[in-house]
Amino acid sequence: MNKFLVFSITLFLVAEVTSSAAVYKGQSVFVKECKECHDSGQAMAASKKAKEWKRLLSDDGDELASIHTSSRKAKDSWEYFKSDRFTSKAKHLKDFMMEYSKDSGKVPACN
Repeated sequence: MNKFLVFSITLFLVAEVTSSAAVYKGQSVFVKECKECHDSGQAMAASKKAKEWKRLLSDDGDELASIHTSSRKAKDSWEYFKSDRFTSKAKHLKDFMMEYSKDSGKVPACN
């Protein structure tokens, strides 16, 4: 019985660390790629509910990329949104945006 309890706790801790790692990676992506135009991760993430971020960033971020590539204001970001770099990191950005969305009540520290 004790071995099962230790195994269960270990499995839970590994899952917890793994799930928060994607949020941390998403925060890093935001700071590196988005902060120049959008300034605050807190304001940006909190601008939409989790369900909206999930929709915008599903399918490797196709919809978010489309919004940016169809806007003249975002012309400086077109190359990034058309790149493999964006599509490979969209899942982490999605985790970050959903974690700190308008309906989450959490506040990120983007610096």
